[in-house]
Amino acid sequence: MNAAAKHQPDLLERPASLLVPTWMKTGLALLHDELTSNSYDVRLKLTKELLIIQKQDVVCVSGGDSHLNHRTVVLRRQVTGGLGLSIKGGAEHKVPVVISKIFKDQVADQTGMLFIGDAVLQVNGINVEKCTHEEVVHLLRTAGDEVTITVRYLREAPAFLKLPLGSPGPSSDQSSRASSPLFDSGLHLNGNSNNTAPSSPSSPSANEPKYEKRWLDAVSLPLFMARISRRKAGTDKLRSNSFEVIALDGVCTHVLQFCTATESTDWLQAISTNINDLTQESIKMANKYCSPDDQIVHMGWVCEHLQGGDVELVHSCRFLALRGSSLLVFRSPPILASDWVQAEASFHLCEVLFKVHKLWIAEDCWIQSRFYLGLQQDGELRDSEPFCFSVLVGHGQSFCYSVELGSELVLWEKAFQRAVFMEVQRVRSKSYMCSSQGKILCFTLDFESGFSCSDSISKKTIWKYKFSQLKGSSDDGKTRVKLLFQNSENKQIEMKELEFANLTAVLHCIHSFIAAKVATVDPVFVNNQSLTQKYM
Repeated sequence: MNAAAKHQPDLLERPASLLVPTWMKTGLALLHDELTSNSYDVRLKLTKELLIIQKQDVVCVSGGDSHLNHRTVVLRRQVTGGLGLSIKGGAEHKVPVVISKIFKDQVADQTGMLFIGDAVLQVNGINVEKCTHEEVVHLLRTAGDEVTITVRYLREAPAFLKLPLGSPGPSSDQSSRASSPLFDSGLHLNGNSNNTAPSSPSSPSANEPKYEKRWLDAVSLPLFMARISRRKAGTDKLRSNSFEVIALDGVCTHVLQFCTATESTDWLQAISTNINDLTQESIKMANKYCSPDDQIVHMGWVCEHLQGGDVELVHSCRFLALRGSSLLVFRSPPILASDWVQAEASFHLCEVLFKVHKLWIAEDCWIQSRFYLGLQQDGELRDSEPFCFSVLVGHGQSFCYSVELGSELVLWEKAFQRAVFMEVQRVRSKSYMCSSQGKILCFTLDFESGFSCSDSISKKTIWKYKFSQLKGSSDDGKTRVKLLFQNSENKQIEMKELEFANLTAVLHCIHSFIAAKVATVDPVFVNNQSLTQKYM
């Protein structure tokens, strides 16, 4: 065996040097709701089969009714430190009033029953859910030394309400009674706090309810046949450091946002890997019940690029499958056996040409891992040039698809190559009717013998050449092609001009047969012709 061939990965394997265990992963993110433009803190938990989105909530761990979703707390205002909390929000901005800061060792903190993110429902029995920020501030300031507030933890409080944007302190303008719902109103509630503990600290009794903040499962999204999208729906625009995951049943995570491109890519890669692994398991299971000529080579989601008008690109999701002799295009994954006949389009693999789009790749010693992981660095891959490939079919038709990661592009290129080679070796020969100088002929591609042309009626062979004798070709882009062969005896070039009803399909089939023939002789050479494989 050729020494170089020993190091070539199997057709659909990821490079061993880049394999990282990604079945289990946890981390924080923001969940962005594009309808309301609000972002919420969430915790992500990735398993082999699920992406679990957890949201924080306050739960009663002892001494109270765990089913109640609200708490009533009595605060005794202290001379130093006041109530010991700050608030944000207000009805005038269509957001609730939320506790945005709790000062350590002061009254609110000592109760053990108040938390950042609690929405204020009542103050001394007065409902404040529809009150403005200034009205709630006024109620809390004038409520007396003992203030009873009712709160409920807001699991989907906009992130800016929980993250302090300003801090109370002596430097604030105390003469101003105005307060902004976007900034903490701690000064108005606490007085001139020096953040020291009150002189008469109070502690919750052993009999009082105890509460804790916990991450609770909110959404469990199955990864089987799920898809990932970084694009805004129906547009060519990529989201920055964010993406969404859509399950087979259409349940969506909404947009998951991350602080950095690296963090976003890590999660994108981990989720994509788990989705692909589940798909491969499904393929292996299905192939046990398929005949050798009807095996599934690869399948998965892609984004189809459609021309909408003169300029605008419209994107539509499609599910592609390479099975048996066909490339099948679906609107949704085929789960049941009966689903396989529901393909919206089917193309014969021998007549399909797979083409990777030009990649803007920089020469870099780290290009291997960067390209595989899909990191988009300056000079490496432009936002306007995603991981795209085209599928060219008969009659000059072509379809442009893209995937989210370079690793997915590698899988598709290798899968198409493998599927086409398997189909050529299965059919062994392919014939097309054509005409030359007014005669109806039969043009045949044979995996063993090469090219031949025979009379359509008498079946008599008119000419015959090996694949290695083809030295060039040209066509008019419509129906006619000129094939240039080298005579094996006198070494002269002989031209054969033929006309086909579907020239594109014939040319693609010639390409498929020659590539498959070369692959049997020198598989290393075929791998070296792969644009994506060069960077793996």
